[in-house]
Amino acid sequence: MVPVAENISVFERTQEVIRTALEVMNYNDSYYELLKEPLRLLTVRIPIRMDDGKVKVFVGYRAQHNDAVGPTKGGIRFHPDVTEEEVKALSMWMSIKCGITNLPYGGGKGGIQCDPRTMSMGELERLSRGYVRAVSQIVGPTKDIPAPDVFTNAQIMAWMMDEYSRIREFDAPGFITGKPLVLGGSIGRESSTAKGVTIVMREAAAAMGMSIPGSRVIIQGFGNAGSFLAKFLYDAGAKVVGISDAVGALYNPDGLNIDELMDKRDSFGTVTNLFPSRITNQELLVKDCDILVPAAIENQITEKNAHDIKARILVEAANGPTTTKATEILSERGVLIVPDVLASAGGVVVSYFEWVQNNQGYYWTEDEVNERLDRILTDAFHNVYDTSRTKRVHMRLAAYIVGLRKMAEASRLRGWL
Repeated sequence: MVPVAENISVFERTQEVIRTALEVMNYNDSYYELLKEPLRLLTVRIPIRMDDGKVKVFVGYRAQHNDAVGPTKGGIRFHPDVTEEEVKALSMWMSIKCGITNLPYGGGKGGIQCDPRTMSMGELERLSRGYVRAVSQIVGPTKDIPAPDVFTNAQIMAWMMDEYSRIREFDAPGFITGKPLVLGGSIGRESSTAKGVTIVMREAAAAMGMSIPGSRVIIQGFGNAGSFLAKFLYDAGAKVVGISDAVGALYNPDGLNIDELMDKRDSFGTVTNLFPSRITNQELLVKDCDILVPAAIENQITEKNAHDIKARILVEAANGPTTTKATEILSERGVLIVPDVLASAGGVVVSYFEWVQNNQGYYWTEDEVNERLDRILTDAFHNVYDTSRTKRVHMRLAAYIVGLRKMAEASRLRGWL
């Protein structure tokens, strides 16, 4: 594997893992040239009249990595730091997730440079509809299916679906997922990412001769995914000994009362500001535990702190929380890493379920959704884990090998390569 510097971008890091995975599978350079970037990237400028009467122009993106297997699929994020490179990298990760879980999709991703926390509901609606108008020619139920992501939610998906339906002049619930239930959303979608993390964590623990009940777990991040995950694990009998948010972290070796913390947190998932005994996020990462779950932001575990990680299992609920060098260090120490493209795949799996239900006009029960999710992610974990052992590579590289194989073969059979 080519040595990778710690300070390269997530996009470049993703390209390096893709290159190495294709080399392990003995694919020639033309496969890398095709898969190293999205097939399409659309940049749009969206003029929106703000509440004060002024017009503000927002920049948005939609990346479609590869559609050899089927339509592309991926979320839309509203964030001031959205960049072209970030959207490209995220679309590539979505392709890997879909390949790992054997979904009939390629990866897509979208974003708008904005701060929704400073915008009114009317401004957000106009921006959501404006984005759909700008990208409407390249998206659709059989082309590219968006979904919620950072700072977007079911209401924004509802506005987008309505705008697309107006443009096409027919009702199109399958255009987008993560919708409200009354508009064709799926039961279980909101908590699907966290539920998926618990499933692969259960399988990882079993592979290491452990079990979730009684395990000491640290979760960095207490937002949507982190708080749902903490609640699921707490109810399952795990001892959640640490959590954190943007302000700081809490650690108690005897376990935290997750129900109490969830009751006290504010609308942004912040709760540690109520406790004078809080520590820093970085201090929390190296505290004693059995399972560590970074569920916040990227580049949290690096060469600087990887040697001090005490967990036996690292489950990446966040995107890109562990650098390449840290991955190597932890793998050499015998830490089982469940990579982000596997651990956080629950969201796209249930989004796929929603799309299927929209297309057939028949909706499943919560038990049916959960059973199907469990089966797909259990199979996905063992496919990646077995590949890791067979090819003697760490779990991240194994996940990319599994995730790329179907896409590479579909591209070859179409005659692209």
